[in-house]
Amino acid sequence: MSAEIYDAIIVGAGSVGTPTAMKLAEGGLKVLVLEKNPSAGQGQNKAAIGGIRATFSDPGKIEICRRSLEIVSTWNEKYGDDLGWQRGGYCFPVYTEELENKLKDLLVIQRKHGLNIDWIDAEAMKEMIPGVNPENLRGGTFSPDDGNVSPLRTLNAFYKRAVKLGVEFRFNEEVTGFTVNSGRITEVKTAQGVYSAGTVVIASGADAKETGEMLGLSIPVTPDTHEAGITEPVESFFSPLVVDLRERPGSANFYFYQNYEHQIVFCLTPNPPIWGKDRRSTSGYLPMVARRLIELVPRLKNVRVRRVWRGLYPMTPDGIPIVDKVREIEGLYLAVGLCGQGLMLGPGIAENLSSLIIDGKPVVDREILGEFTFYRNYNAAVEMLK
Repeated sequence: MSAEIYDAIIVGAGSVGTPTAMKLAEGGLKVLVLEKNPSAGQGQNKAAIGGIRATFSDPGKIEICRRSLEIVSTWNEKYGDDLGWQRGGYCFPVYTEELENKLKDLLVIQRKHGLNIDWIDAEAMKEMIPGVNPENLRGGTFSPDDGNVSPLRTLNAFYKRAVKLGVEFRFNEEVTGFTVNSGRITEVKTAQGVYSAGTVVIASGADAKETGEMLGLSIPVTPDTHEAGITEPVESFFSPLVVDLRERPGSANFYFYQNYEHQIVFCLTPNPPIWGKDRRSTSGYLPMVARRLIELVPRLKNVRVRRVWRGLYPMTPDGIPIVDKVREIEGLYLAVGLCGQGLMLGPGIAENLSSLIIDGKPVVDREILGEFTFYRNYNAAVEMLK
């Protein structure tokens, strides 16, 4: 049986694979997306809480997410899809001198790369987050151009546009192998068929390590699990997504915001990390995050929680994604290790990766995208705001 022929095949129809397929189709390529789940965005995308920020300490993430913000903030105007976009900004309240110094030092890097961010004093922070705990509050940073979207609306909008542009999606087709001839990738195999293309993009999220093993590649992506939750709707009283970087027993930091339906969405980073792919909710999460919410904003003590859920963060050792052309196998590209930030990084990565494939160069400076190389030293540094 002869293989069906495409210009490009993408493994994974999630936060990175779907917009990448869309951008490649915009460039005139015949694109196939293979996805083991029954529809697009059924991996970690639907577990995302919706924040999109360019507020990072890593220049590459700043530049890529500035592009993502441009894409999502103008989407409704260009294509008529309401993504639930809110430009509420991100704020980082600060309660210690040590953290104040770190964030003020970061402002130099962040502004250098075009991020609109500033330090605000304690009084401004109290106005921004009514009811915030004032004890020892020193102020914090605020980046007004950041915001939030509905993950499901956003991914579905990318999917609809990709299909309109001719992208073929094959769901319930898990990749089982690849064919490499004379150092070039030529085929992707599933139980249902064999598909041929000169370009293959691995965007398989939490399964990146296993996908790489089929090709003899050691991809350093290991998922850990984070839990999130959402409350009943309450009258809107604050706009930014709030990030508390303080450590507490069982958690490294936590963050929350009020979405377009007036519900409060919240998440925390477990400490120590909980490695693996178990997505069952735990009994300890809600009491832990409730204590943090009430400590920071006591007025939230009577808000009722509707549900909680658990998703995977496909982590690299340094908290930086891998977006690169594989040197050992011609025609193979990686877009993996998004560290739980696929929703916010995905549109910008898709734009740059598609440009790299079609035009031979990314949209951002090549040196910036080079920070995401597969061949870097993963122990050199760790992204502070990962």
